[in-house]
Amino acid sequence: MEWKRTREPADAWHMTDDLHVEHGKGDPFAAAIRATRMSMIITDPRQPDNPVVFANDAFLRLTGYERHEVLGKNCRFLQGPKTDKAAVEQIRAAIEEETDVSVDILNYRKDGSTFWNALYISPVSNDKGDLQFFFASQLDVSDRKHSESRINADKDRFEKAVKERTAELEAALDAQTTLLHEVDHRVKNNLQMISSLIIMQRRTIRDEGTRRSLTTMLERIEALSTVHRRLYQSKDVSKFDVADFAKDLVTDLLTASGRAEISPALDLQPIIISAEKATPIALMVNELVTNALKHAFKSKPDGMSAGRLGIKMSQPDGHLNIEVSDDGIGMADANGDASFGMRLIKSLARQLRAEIEWRDTGPGTKVVISIPNEPQEKGNVS
Repeated sequence: MEWKRTREPADAWHMTDDLHVEHGKGDPFAAAIRATRMSMIITDPRQPDNPVVFANDAFLRLTGYERHEVLGKNCRFLQGPKTDKAAVEQIRAAIEEETDVSVDILNYRKDGSTFWNALYISPVSNDKGDLQFFFASQLDVSDRKHSESRINADKDRFEKAVKERTAELEAALDAQTTLLHEVDHRVKNNLQMISSLIIMQRRTIRDEGTRRSLTTMLERIEALSTVHRRLYQSKDVSKFDVADFAKDLVTDLLTASGRAEISPALDLQPIIISAEKATPIALMVNELVTNALKHAFKSKPDGMSAGRLGIKMSQPDGHLNIEVSDDGIGMADANGDASFGMRLIKSLARQLRAEIEWRDTGPGTKVVISIPNEPQEKGNVS
């Protein structure tokens, strides 16, 4: 009888026809199967229950069975309680469909001990394509499987330890964030109390110059209060969205000034700065906007003067650029050191290693501040 593997050229299986075993006896292919150290069996699907019709010595050594205990039986006798049903189903489907299959399956020896079997099954057909046998090889891969199990167990322990440590760090971070929020909240409350004290004190003072100084100081405290309100509302107190702050600040200052005729023009990119930069930047923006509201626009005879106040923030090259502009007559003392506000701005600029420039835009004035800032990470801003 001539055999061939399914889907292989028939000639490949006729190559042994020209070979001759010593003394001219036997099939060299069968002799090789008998002699190899690889465990091999052949089953006959033409018989009921596809029994084993050949088992080499290597198979008997691997499983511990005698040949008479193997021949005539379906090879499911190697299965046991812990054999994976999914692997068994995979084998069954391949046999039913007459296709190759390669699978690792837990099998049992005669003495009940287990081994991991790297099983390969292939159908064998004759020249007419009729299925004749199934050829199966087995390889004990228990050591590899045990190594994989140890690696997986180590991986699981490592992942569990990482999760536990991550949970601890997240809990510590939550506690720290809660504490910082509480600190910010108390600072904000204290600033509000200071504001209230200044307001009470201002009411008792008749000198107009002193009253204006107290009002200006009150505006600066309100700017700091806005910073802490933003930090208190933030999930990450180490970072600060300067654009959101500027929007709140301009709205508050315009409302407090009563200058409804002045239109704000805001061009604010979401930009994150570190929390330690929040206070000096807030004070600088507060001074620039306040000075613009006080000095850039002169009232008409009827007491109304329309105007435009622009705030732009961007970070094109690793520097936070802040532009405060107006279309009025400009801000007083822009290039001098006469006013406390201008001295404060220049002092804060040195603290931030920032460059500051006043430009005459005719009409109006534009102040440009360039502050070194950290690169913006994706996901930091929305």
